Amino acid sequence: QVQLVESGGGSVQAGGSLRLSCAASEYTWRRYCMDWFRQAPEKEREWVAQRTRIGSTTYADSVKGRFTISKDNGKNTLDLQMNSLKPEDTAMYYCAADLACGRRANSMNYWGQGTQVTVSS
Repeated sequence: QVQLVESGGGSVQAGGSLRLSCAASEYTWRRYCMDWFRQAPEKEREWVAQRTRIGSTTYADSVKGRFTISKDNGKNTLDLQMNSLKPEDTAMYYCAADLACGRRANSMNYWGQGTQVTVSS
């Protein structure tokens, strides 16, 4: 069974930084692409970034150049470093595991519980 546990959310002023983490097992890393999504109130869940099984990374245009997705090998976590945060980045952030590497919410096989990020202006 795949379990994903996010941590690291919080509140920050615009221009600040936050780092999110998603704990996953080594089995998960070997088998699945790993994604971050976010969902703001009354909006659809939005894909943010992906790390493939071999370590390739891709980003949504809205976060490119500001967010970095990576694996912390020591902690076995999928991290999302978020810099230059904007109020429009405010959302619940979710970690997901994706066998098909499809980057679409309805193709994700497993989800974490989410962690809230709030950016004030």
